Amino acid sequence: MTRKERFNSIVEWFSENRPVAESELHFKNPFQLLVAVILSAQCTDKRVNMVTPPLFERFPTPESLAAASFDDVFPYVKSVSYPNSKATHLIGMAQKLIADFGGEVPSDIDALMSLPGVGRKTANVIASIVYDKPVIAVDTHVFRVAHRLGLSDGKTPLDVEKDLEKHIPVDKRAISHHWLILHGRYTCTARSPKCQECSLTQWCRFYAQENLVIQK
Repeated sequence: MTRKERFNSIVEWFSENRPVAESELHFKNPFQLLVAVILSAQCTDKRVNMVTPPLFERFPTPESLAAASFDDVFPYVKSVSYPNSKATHLIGMAQKLIADFGGEVPSDIDALMSLPGVGRKTANVIASIVYDKPVIAVDTHVFRVAHRLGLSDGKTPLDVEKDLEKHIPVDKRAISHHWLILHGRYTCTARSPKCQECSLTQWCRFYAQENLVIQK
């Protein structure tokens, strides 16, 4: 099976069986999504969704967050991973958002990456969800699933991103991020992947290799 055939088959399966796939983060506007994605780094969406309601109530706008001190923000985010750095990043992000972008979340990837706490993955998530840009954010789930399925052998998230964007049609890129991340979160888990429940095994390189080992 060629890589192109594998891509086509997997995208077709998801298109038919998972026509709706979206972020599990709760947000009402681009600013809230940006805050939530920054908080979600190495942290579960479930935890972030517990933290953000009181945080958004206290700091509903970039202006209110930009005017806050570390001691103002920290109590709201102390239960997420790396709370010290994330509290600092949130304040810095809001201040730069006001100073450089008039309080509006930019659509450009490089502009987004100029904000404190925003790396390429976060920028791609925002650009994809808010502005429907044809980019694919690669987090640990997407990285793992892409390798297991045989969609990429990239050594870095950027390498994997390039492989995915090369082979996935433009109109499917935004939803493909959600397909892969949700598949990695609930089926193709890091430990004990649920291969017996997976519908992608006929195209999965990892499954084929594991079964070959078992047969030997």
